Amino acid sequence: MPASNAPHAATAAPFRADHVGSLLRPAALAAARARFKAGELDAATLAGAEDRAIAEVVRRQRDVGLSSITDGELRRDWWHLDFLGQLDGVTLAANDGPKFTVAGQGEQPPIATVTGRIGCCRPVMASHFAYLKSLTDGMPGTVAKMTIPSPSMLHLRGGRAAISREVYPDLDLFWDDVAAAYRQAIAHLAAAGCRYLQLDDVAFAYLCDPKVRASARSHGDDPAALPATYARVINAALAGRPADMRVTIHTCRGNFKSAWVAEGGYDPVVEAMFATDVDGWFMEFDSARAGGFEPLAVLRERGAPAKKVVLGLVTTKLGELESKDELKRRIDEATRFVPLEQLCLSPQCGFSSTHHGNALSHDDQWRKLERVVEVAEEIWG
Repeated sequence: MPASNAPHAATAAPFRADHVGSLLRPAALAAARARFKAGELDAATLAGAEDRAIAEVVRRQRDVGLSSITDGELRRDWWHLDFLGQLDGVTLAANDGPKFTVAGQGEQPPIATVTGRIGCCRPVMASHFAYLKSLTDGMPGTVAKMTIPSPSMLHLRGGRAAISREVYPDLDLFWDDVAAAYRQAIAHLAAAGCRYLQLDDVAFAYLCDPKVRASARSHGDDPAALPATYARVINAALAGRPADMRVTIHTCRGNFKSAWVAEGGYDPVVEAMFATDVDGWFMEFDSARAGGFEPLAVLRERGAPAKKVVLGLVTTKLGELESKDELKRRIDEATRFVPLEQLCLSPQCGFSSTHHGNALSHDDQWRKLERVVEVAEEIWG
């Protein structure tokens, strides 16, 4: 799509053509970060490299026709840990839970463990968002989107076993502190101008998988009760957000070097997930791992016509480009359960949830985002 083809004007997120957020790290930035970690580059020089790389991916997102613009999470090593590790009371520990399949069997992401009272004593990533917004303010028809991990990410992977019983003998106090910390973090982002916020959440989709539910039981948790608990805490975390802040949840079955963790349809979690007080849900549907569209009927039954489901039909795990006809066929299939006006289209996940990136090229990435925009324009106009 030519650079002159600007994004269509839109008033409310999520957009008909949207994306999850993370983008493949440019080679120059990856090299700069490696030099920084080796002590060969100072923090200011690395920040300059990040700024330049972000400015370029912002331009590319605008040029392919996207209305929601992210910084590609280019300043992060991990989609969740860079944020969670800055909250008070959080320590990163080795992963002994469910492992990523196939390509991810080597290195595994650490787990956020709770060793002190959870809090948010200073802004977390608000300066990252402020820089992104400074770039999008001059781009009519675009909205800067901030992505942060869901509150559930402080619990799911390690469960009760990863939360200090000395600090939190009662989990109700833990969840109260988590919600309060998130309210503060979201207030900091709102003060920086954020009006499109996405909570990245693997908890709901992971709990569709029997092996993850078994892992939860081994940690001392009840997997049948967890979806409702997570929904309640998400709603408490979002209480008090600005009235004009649009919020979505992205669900994921794992995305690490094109590998995944969980499989299974949304049936066990959909009631709780659709009870969250958000404007839309990005839902993974790129493969049989996610099951069919039938659980979407719950949204229609709830009578929430203003809510949207963003169908993650374009895979970020492989470079092969989806055909327009196949994407349109699957969207038409989804309309058996949710009206077309409540649907949107996106990739199923980010292209680089961690700094390693998925097994596809930068050209593949941009072609897929272009395809999302093209199909959305042909369906919704």
